[in-house]
Amino acid sequence: MIDIGSLRALAGIEQHGSVIAAAEAMGFSPSAVSQQVKKLEKEAGFAVLERRGRGVLLTERGLALAAYGRRILAELEELQSTLLADPAKPSGSLKIASFSTACRGLVGPLLAQLEQSGAALSVAVLAEDPREAVARVANGEADLGLVHNWNSVPLVIPEHLALEWLCEDVADLLVHRSHPLAQRAEVEPADLVDERWISTPGGAICNEALLRIFADLGRVPDVRVYDPDFATHVALVEQGVAVALVPRLGRPALPPGVAAVPVVNPVQARQVGLVHRRTMTASPGIRHVAGLLRGIAANVPSA
Repeated sequence: MIDIGSLRALAGIEQHGSVIAAAEAMGFSPSAVSQQVKKLEKEAGFAVLERRGRGVLLTERGLALAAYGRRILAELEELQSTLLADPAKPSGSLKIASFSTACRGLVGPLLAQLEQSGAALSVAVLAEDPREAVARVANGEADLGLVHNWNSVPLVIPEHLALEWLCEDVADLLVHRSHPLAQRAEVEPADLVDERWISTPGGAICNEALLRIFADLGRVPDVRVYDPDFATHVALVEQGVAVALVPRLGRPALPPGVAAVPVVNPVQARQVGLVHRRTMTASPGIRHVAGLLRGIAANVPSA
């Protein structure tokens, strides 16, 4: 009989591209993963990997076996999360991949509520950009993902993931109190073309949203500083060296020297959502955490 652990090792190699990468993702040593593959080859009676330079590739039969393995593992996950779980007592461990501001604005309150409720759930959190969070959930490296989707930068969700939108998160222009725009009730993209910006790094979804604001004007924002932390954005705005586009979710009280001005035509907003594998839909733990997050998200300021 083929061992489930061996199938998981093979699926991990196919997914991550190498024995070393699969071992790192699964939390095992490369030697342990290799031993699982050798065990699988002995049980199956044929080779599932072949050497290619310094790496390995799955053979044709290895690819077919990995595909069967993924289906079996998905069914096993669904079995464990439904029939073998007590719906009245959510328990176990959950891994959440979440973008940074949701860690502050949603996950922090979630952990506090779980602590107060005494639920037997152990939650581990990893801060990730939404694309990486989606990939981790899709690959089984995380159970839940908190993601965002700007109105101008769509986020692709694989078919085997379920997505639930929780709330809308509006972003404001942050400027120093002495800035000419600080007294405005609102601003439009055309008002911002000559400003010096601080932005999240290139390739991040928030950076792409900023670029998109200017795309219709045929301009590129003058970004002087790239930093992933919105707290740094606020600090540089307070120092008067840049302006920033910062979402409200998880944003602390602004310093006296910083003003927030709404951006219109269009309003700069992102949808915040929760993703999980469809095989985990009936999991008591997933359902419990999702319910708590809905309640927390209902109090996120959107106007």
